[in-house]
Amino acid sequence: MAYALLAAVPPVFGLYTSFFPVLVYFIFGTSRHVSIGSFAVLSVMLGTITERMAPDEDFMISSSNGTNGTIDTEARDMMRVKVATMVTFLSGIFQIMLGLIQFGFVVTYLSDPLVRGYTTGAAVHVLISQLKYVFGIAVPRKNGPLALVYTIIDVFKAIHLTNIGTLVVSIIAMSTMLGVKVINDIFKSKLPIPIPIELIEVIIATVIASNVDLAGKYGIDIVGDIPKGLKAPVAPDFSLASSLPGDAFALGIVGYGITISLGKIFALKHGYEVDSNQELIALGLSNFVGGFFQCFAVSCSMSRSLVQETTGGNTQLASAVSCTVILVIILEIGALFSHLPKAVLASIVIVNLKGMFKQVTDICHFWRTNKIDLMVWIVTLICTILLGMDLGLVASIGFALLTVIFQTQLPKYSILGQVPNTDIYRDIKQFEEAKEIPGIKIFQSSATIYFANAELYEKALRQMSGINVTRLISKKKKRITKLKQHLKKQEKQEKKRAKKEKKLRKGLESGSGDIAVISGNPANFNNLEMDSSHGPSSEVDKKPEDQDLEALGLPKPEVHSIILDLTPVNFVDSVCIKIMRNIFRDFKDIEVDIYLAGCHWAIVQQFEQGDFFGKNISKSQLFPTVHDAVRYCLMKHNPSTDQAHSMNGYLSLPPSLERETSSANTISTKL
Repeated sequence: MAYALLAAVPPVFGLYTSFFPVLVYFIFGTSRHVSIGSFAVLSVMLGTITERMAPDEDFMISSSNGTNGTIDTEARDMMRVKVATMVTFLSGIFQIMLGLIQFGFVVTYLSDPLVRGYTTGAAVHVLISQLKYVFGIAVPRKNGPLALVYTIIDVFKAIHLTNIGTLVVSIIAMSTMLGVKVINDIFKSKLPIPIPIELIEVIIATVIASNVDLAGKYGIDIVGDIPKGLKAPVAPDFSLASSLPGDAFALGIVGYGITISLGKIFALKHGYEVDSNQELIALGLSNFVGGFFQCFAVSCSMSRSLVQETTGGNTQLASAVSCTVILVIILEIGALFSHLPKAVLASIVIVNLKGMFKQVTDICHFWRTNKIDLMVWIVTLICTILLGMDLGLVASIGFALLTVIFQTQLPKYSILGQVPNTDIYRDIKQFEEAKEIPGIKIFQSSATIYFANAELYEKALRQMSGINVTRLISKKKKRITKLKQHLKKQEKQEKKRAKKEKKLRKGLESGSGDIAVISGNPANFNNLEMDSSHGPSSEVDKKPEDQDLEALGLPKPEVHSIILDLTPVNFVDSVCIKIMRNIFRDFKDIEVDIYLAGCHWAIVQQFEQGDFFGKNISKSQLFPTVHDAVRYCLMKHNPSTDQAHSMNGYLSLPPSLERETSSANTISTKL
């Protein structure tokens, strides 16, 4: 009944919501301890929707003098019920559809910091929305961004109109409930069940209000008429459907996120499994069926679920029993609560927000553990408070996803070293015992490589390899250009010499002219022939492009092999493949071999689909582990076994691993 006030519908519809959807979940749900019903966050979201679609201004009755008079509350409430019913029906359809297409994983986007920040922000919304019942003042509910700020301003403007009787009732109710809840916490191990202070206060307040006539004497707002009996199912008003899909989807996602989060906590504690997709379908069916019985959106009720679990309820039969109690109230007892002051219901709502407000201590926890989670929590809280429940959720999810993108764009890059006499490789900056292997650089990124960080990966590799790749390639190109120019000059000289030889030969064959005059000495011809046979073109056996660095007069890098550890990588895209090709090409130009280690088979498949392997890159450069790649590099550049084993034990292994690593080359070849 209290949450019905949050949803801006008559209290009796809160009773309906606690009956029909619970029965449906009893049949289709997989959690044994979750108690389905109204939830403060969803109720506030729903109240925002109903008051936006059916504001008080649309139901003002003009007085005889032409000024605005009273509000037609019956017509307004009827319209709000239609809105609540329709949005609940659509929310159920969305949940069922998502469950059927196995979309239960969507809840993973609602991280724990996000959910806790969101529910804390929702608690602020709930608290502010109940102030008008606590002070007994009339404050219209605002909608849209900054609505909460405007509502607070309106409350302060109307604070002088406070109904003292209502305020006294609120203070007594809240102080009593808080005191009893403290007693419940202190003696929870000795009490068989917690003292049901809310129910006790409702009964006492109803009795006092009906006998003292609080509404008539002191102007205290009461619940009003609560009709007996169940209503026949009614189809939702589909004329409203076009205006509510976005709101319905948000309600469905938030409701499911809260339900599955608490359901998994209970399942882990008691040793059973919860099917996330079936839970989505069960919750969807609860809302879908509830839409025909004028119920509003349901989710997991935290307080009732915790009470059900702590008092020994192990199946959904406990929920069935609660439905029986609700049915009795709807059929007979409910009418007795018509004199219940709304201030008592508001006090129940506010006091039960204590657990949500305690989540403010998350700031200290996340400050110590994870600053990114702290940012998500704070931004979610601020967005929820300032932008509202719907836009705040969208903005919060967007920010949480951005933090993931930023973390993948700014990963930690490491050079790995070997822990001596093992096949373990660790960051040399973090582990003093890890030592680099001479001539080999092992490079690792803490994140996967894709379009957002592929260029950063290449840049970090160039910097941490200790090789100025760009400068060395530039010098090599200049040397090659000079060599080509030199060879071209020699080729011209060779052509001139060949032309002179041809002229001399022609003169000898014709017998005309004096050889001494032409050549100066008969022996010159023979010398020319010998020089032409050993000209510059014969001294260069390779093309200029194929000359190594030493032949070009450039220093060779001390690093002969670079191993890229791709163990953290779980996917690659076309940009990553392009960058990898560039890495292989550039380091090959400076005579440094590149090897890939730790590739998952799915990554190898993606490389194949991207035509990564070809003429210049072969699968022989793939190794299942970093240690296999290190062994291969050392054996390749130190072919003598004795020499290889003498390098500070870099090739030695524990005896238990010798047989395993002896097949490394075979595995690499198969890859």
